[in-house]
Amino acid sequence: MKSNINSNILDYFKNKNYKRFSLFFLAAFILLIFSKLSSDYKQTIKVKVKLINVEDEIIIKNDSANYIDAYVEAKGFSLVPLLFNSSKELIVNSKNNLTKKGNQFIFDVQKNKYLLEGQLGNSFKLLTVLPDTLLITFSKRASKVVPIELVKNINYAIGYDLKGEFKFNIDSVKVVGSSAVVDTIYSIPTEELALDNVNQNINKTLILNTSALEQVEVFPKNVKVTGSVARFTEGIKEIPVIVTNQPKDITINIFPKTVSVSFYVDLEEYNDVKTEDFRVECNYEELDFNQTYLLPKIVKKPSFVKRVNIKQKRIDYIKL
Repeated sequence: MKSNINSNILDYFKNKNYKRFSLFFLAAFILLIFSKLSSDYKQTIKVKVKLINVEDEIIIKNDSANYIDAYVEAKGFSLVPLLFNSSKELIVNSKNNLTKKGNQFIFDVQKNKYLLEGQLGNSFKLLTVLPDTLLITFSKRASKVVPIELVKNINYAIGYDLKGEFKFNIDSVKVVGSSAVVDTIYSIPTEELALDNVNQNINKTLILNTSALEQVEVFPKNVKVTGSVARFTEGIKEIPVIVTNQPKDITINIFPKTVSVSFYVDLEEYNDVKTEDFRVECNYEELDFNQTYLLPKIVKKPSFVKRVNIKQKRIDYIKL
C-alpha cells in the first residue's frame, strides 16, 4: 500500500513537470517567432500595375506581363501577408502617370517610384525596382456617340399627363466595339419603362438595352429619366380657316369659316392658351378632281398643348 502511494506521488510530479516544460517550450517558441518577425528582411515582391481612367475604347493586352519587381526591406510582420498573396497592386492613373506612343503606354518606373513608395506604405523601404520602364501594350476599338431612345408603356391616371418631355441625365452614350458593328448603331434603347395609373412625377433609373448587339459595350450602362406629371384639362377654341395656294383667278366661298379645335393642356397653363396661337389651313393644291371639300390641317399650335384635334373633318366650298 505504501508502495502504491509513493508511485502515485511520483507520477503526479512527473505530469506536473511535463506540463511546466510544455508551457516554457511554447513561451520560448512564441518569443522566438516574435524575435524573427521583428527582424528586418530584404525580399523581392511582385507588384502588378493596374491602370485607372483608361479610355473606354482601350483594351490592355498581355495584362499578366504588367508587373514590377520591387526589392524591399521590411519587418517580418509586414512580409507575412505575402505568404498568402505573393504580389501587391500599384494603381496608376493613365491620364497623369503615363505617356502614350503608338499602341503602347509608357510607364517610367524610376520617375514614379514615389507612387510605389506611397502605396506600399511606411512598413516597406523601397531599395530598387525593375524594370526602369514598363511598356504596356493595348489595342483600340471603334467607338461613337449615339442618342438614347426611351422605350415606354405608361398609362396615366384620369386627368393627369406628362408635362413637357422626358429628360435624361445624359443626352447620349458611347458605344464601343468592332467598327463593322458600331457603324450600324444609330441609337441605344432603354429597357421598357412600364408604369400604370401615374399621377406623380416620374424619376427612374433604366438599364440600357444592348441584348440585340453582339460584342458591343455601352458607357454608361444606365440612364436616369425624369418627367413632370401634372393635372390636365380639355379646352376648345374656335379657329378661323385659311385657304392657301388658291389660284388668283379662282374665287371660292368656304363653310364653315371657323373650326372647333380641342386640346389637352396642363391645368395651370389653361389661361395661357390664345386663339392666335393656333393656325388651321386648307391647301387648295391638294384638291382631287371633282372634290367638293377641303381638308383642314393644324399647322401651328402652342408647344405646351397635347392631343390637338379638329372637330370638323372637312370644309365645304363653292366657286363663285
